[in-house]
Amino acid sequence: MSKNVGIVGTGVYLPSGRMTAKEISEATLGVWSEEAVIEKLGIKEKTLPSNDQKDGTQEMGALAALDALKNTGVDPKDIDIILSVTEEWKEYPLTTSALYIQDRIGAVNAWGIDVQNRCCTTVSAMKMARDMLIADDEVNMIMVVGGYRNGDFIDFTDKHMSMMYNLGAGGGAIILKKDYGKNLLLGSHIIADGSLSRTAGVEIGGLCRPITSENVDEAKHSLRLMDPVKMKERLNQVSMPNWYKCIDESLRKANLTRKDIGYLDILHIKRSGHNAMLAELGLNENQTIYLENYGHIGQIDQILSLHLALQTGQVKDGTVVCMLAAGIGYVWAANIIKWG
Repeated sequence: MSKNVGIVGTGVYLPSGRMTAKEISEATLGVWSEEAVIEKLGIKEKTLPSNDQKDGTQEMGALAALDALKNTGVDPKDIDIILSVTEEWKEYPLTTSALYIQDRIGAVNAWGIDVQNRCCTTVSAMKMARDMLIADDEVNMIMVVGGYRNGDFIDFTDKHMSMMYNLGAGGGAIILKKDYGKNLLLGSHIIADGSLSRTAGVEIGGLCRPITSENVDEAKHSLRLMDPVKMKERLNQVSMPNWYKCIDESLRKANLTRKDIGYLDILHIKRSGHNAMLAELGLNENQTIYLENYGHIGQIDQILSLHLALQTGQVKDGTVVCMLAAGIGYVWAANIIKWG
């Protein structure tokens, strides 16, 4: 009998702070009105981390992992591998987030590794987890987990950065198990375009532009489009076609078609893009959750959307879920899940 991989459950941690559309408008010095932030960027409010250590990226991932264990009843000793999707912006550089989480949750039998694909990391790591579970007879359960707060780097007065004004903070965890027999991850597809690898990123703080006494304040808000013309021109050409190819190829691998999709689990993007995606796929607003009250929590969005949809009943037995992500670098990815 062929092996299958299913989702046991999810966990989420969200900080208590919020930044409203009005506050975002004010941070742009009025360049973006409150109405435009809501209607065009699609942000009513977004999560905002505190300076307390509990809202550090590694700790938010650990708190989400603990929530997933509580929600599923999984014994942490039964977890074989932790794939951490925690961002590189974390409490201490060069510490391994997966191992921090392993210790925090008591997963003493697990080994762990950090993986990074920017906002595509969760979707990519779920494919990795499925492949590992199928390939290795001694691996039976994997947790994909992490935290995110790249919004710390945003300069709201940078006109090129409006696409990232939505960056929020939070943690998410999703547990996958071999031969679970339900909530099956059936197909995945990922596309990368390395020609865009250095068109966006934190410009100050690495080897090319180290932090100095003169630029330290600027460095704190230097997540930028380093080549905005190249990036936007290329994305206009390939972004939507690549997304639809990821959807169609992952459906093909799952032996399904677009008409089978019952829920679109998509990261937060501008409102017009979200609505265009629904129209193209023949879905209505009840078949997705637009994260306008959370913002874009990077690679946590897909876990959060699924977590919320299970609570609302928008995902139930028989629902085919299309997880969709994109990350700077540039990467596009989709997963197809048959719930129940």
